[in-house]
Amino acid sequence: MMEQMTTLIDQVREKQPLIHNITNQVVINFTANGLYAVGAAPVMANAVEEAADMARNADALLLNIGTLTTPQVHAMIQAGKAANQKGIPVVFDPVGVGATPFRTETAQRILQDVQVSFVRGNAGEIAMLAGLDAEIRGVDSTVQANQKQITTEAVNRIGVPVIVTGVEDIISDGKDFYYINNGHPLLTKVTGTGCLLSAVVAAFLASNDHGLEAAAGAVSFYGIAAEIAAQQTSGPGSFQTAFLDALYNVDSEQIKDLIKVKYDHSNH
Repeated sequence: MMEQMTTLIDQVREKQPLIHNITNQVVINFTANGLYAVGAAPVMANAVEEAADMARNADALLLNIGTLTTPQVHAMIQAGKAANQKGIPVVFDPVGVGATPFRTETAQRILQDVQVSFVRGNAGEIAMLAGLDAEIRGVDSTVQANQKQITTEAVNRIGVPVIVTGVEDIISDGKDFYYINNGHPLLTKVTGTGCLLSAVVAAFLASNDHGLEAAAGAVSFYGIAAEIAAQQTSGPGSFQTAFLDALYNVDSEQIKDLIKVKYDHSNH
């Protein structure tokens, strides 16, 4: 298992999957550059007139509700349905869900109308999405609960595998759990690092059929790149540049040396 997780990045670089991103305005450039850096190809098309066609051309779809507009919601639903028809992975990033009724209703509608492969968010977002108690502050949320509990409850309620990111990241389908302890605090000082992670997860899912393992591999690879970038930098500005370089340069040997993953199978 560990051996396969360390070589997933090689599969991404070999396949060069096309990732269709309907994402927020704040992170479009960073997401595109980050996907190029890992070896994938980005496309950003959120016009309702072409979203479905673009999804049909892609190898995976990312839906991110960070800066919502009504036309964009329609585009997301249409792209999601087209992606489902084609049978490609769909990653949903419910940014700031719970902050406003519009955002919450949109998130619920996407989950209802689109067959999502993975939901990726912080513990607060995942808790809100699943109807658990959380406190939302702007689009950053805090949550007072055991992260594994939130993960398990969320999978049960949403019916979709989740990636809950935090100091420790948890990836689960309710039965199998991966705990990832790679990463660096500077990731929280650059806007869009969570959004880019969701896109990178989409690229890994597009390159490997083992969904849970591919998602865990993406999260650990991403955290390792952050650790390497942080060693060479002193603050958020230089970190962002070094991070893109690390996403480009990190190889399976480095992952083998630095990966911090625990695996747990639950019978409950």
